[in-house]
Amino acid sequence: MMTTVEEIRRDVVLGNHILAGEGVLDVFGHVSARHPDRPDRFFLSRSTSPAQVSDETLLEFDLDGKVVAGEGHPYLERFIHSEIYKARPDVGSVVHHHAPSIMPFAATGTPLRPIYHLGAVIGPEVPFWDSQDEFGDTSMLVFNPEMGASLARTLGKGNTALLKRHGAICVGETVPRSVFISACMRDNGELQANAMAMGDPDFLSAGEVEKSNKVNGWGRPLERAWEHYCRVYG
Repeated sequence: MMTTVEEIRRDVVLGNHILAGEGVLDVFGHVSARHPDRPDRFFLSRSTSPAQVSDETLLEFDLDGKVVAGEGHPYLERFIHSEIYKARPDVGSVVHHHAPSIMPFAATGTPLRPIYHLGAVIGPEVPFWDSQDEFGDTSMLVFNPEMGASLARTLGKGNTALLKRHGAICVGETVPRSVFISACMRDNGELQANAMAMGDPDFLSAGEVEKSNKVNGWGRPLERAWEHYCRVYG
């Protein structure tokens, strides 16, 4: 089934509202989606809080992060989105967030690994990107194409990455997938931290990650999660 521009724009709005309601996004963070007819374009809101995103706030960008349609001041970190779309033709949606449960991992460098079945969607282990490695002292924001491209290289072919001392990114083929991964990443961070406080966690094996993704990560479970979120926040 073909997805229309109107449906994609609606999903971007809903994705922002869902993750704001779920506490994954706060005043900051953002959700974007690739244009369904122009893979060299994507939709991302102008600079506003996620809960206030609407169809009227959406801007259309090219893969250099330049506004090609819409009015308003863009996010400084639009290059997170543009460079990931440029590097990953398979990605249809990008989320950047600072969920409180994952920030201790971003601050300490402690590996974030799947600790429950739905946590498998984050991947076997989440890679770290440290802006210090290539760019030295910065504002911690990904504010130019060079930083965005560096982050995209760290992400590689995975679904998630942690930005040291900053936050996280999650990607998927669709907005429902990137939103679902973001929510599961939040939950996995909280569960892992709680488990580590009790002892040594029993993480999922590589085989369990692969099989859990096939059974629980996509298909009907994803549809059920998206239907739930849309009912609550739509």
